[in-house]
Amino acid sequence: LSPGDRIGLLGPNGAGKSTLVKLLAQRLEPLSGRLEAARDLHIGYFAQHQLEQLHPDHSPLEHLLQIEPALREQEARDYLGGFGFSGDRALAKVAPFSGGEKARLALALLVWQRPNLLLLDEPTNHLDLEMRQALALALQAFDGALVVISHDRHLLRTTTDELLLVHDGGVRPFDGSLDDYPAWLAQRRRGRTEADTRSSPREDRKAERRAAAARRQALQPLKKRLQEAERRLEALHRRQAELETALADNDLYLPENRERLKELTREKHEVDRTCEEQELAWMEAAEALEAAHK
Repeated sequence: LSPGDRIGLLGPNGAGKSTLVKLLAQRLEPLSGRLEAARDLHIGYFAQHQLEQLHPDHSPLEHLLQIEPALREQEARDYLGGFGFSGDRALAKVAPFSGGEKARLALALLVWQRPNLLLLDEPTNHLDLEMRQALALALQAFDGALVVISHDRHLLRTTTDELLLVHDGGVRPFDGSLDDYPAWLAQRRRGRTEADTRSSPREDRKAERRAAAARRQALQPLKKRLQEAERRLEALHRRQAELETALADNDLYLPENRERLKELTREKHEVDRTCEEQELAWMEAAEALEAAHK
């Protein structure tokens, strides 16, 4: 890893992405080889399990002042306000906070410590759309190295410029773009099914067929979920293309078409947002099906 690297980790569920990040965060010892850290390395690590480390009886303000005791209270409150903890919310106990609020607080505390290497494992889980966008903008402005695991394709697209694939116990550059990854998952799934069929002894074929039929039945809900996500995405992409064509019409920008322009722009924004959500749903469904095939 070098300063300025911005890496997204891809790989099927259970392939070892989170384990790799824990190794980089020095939370696990490597089974072989060694980690060499730069002299001035300052790691910031975020994972969902860290939310449990927040003290339930402390407020966001108290959490921040524990990190930086000399910080003026108003400065601390101004900073926390940028993460949605304004007014009395900065003084409220963490215990009843939602998962999204706890994630925001954990990220706020992490960013305050000014790491030069950020390791993020599913940082947008529980975050609403507004906070996801705020996080993406903050990571774009971050000038250190970044390694991120996320099902949020918008986050990966806007904050990373290199994709690595964690697969079969190793890590290698992913030969393609983020849009190629679902096809890689599907090809891998088909290849494994064909290999299983070829390797079955003839005398076991009958039992294998019965087992395969049972597996197909068990996988049907996952396949249906994936197909529904694909259908919704196709419809959204068609509408995106229609709106882009309409917005490219020069006449639309004449004064008399102002209301129509506002309407189409508003719809385009909504379709783009929904498309991002459906891409996430598609990815989750594809990886759930992949994991079920193991």
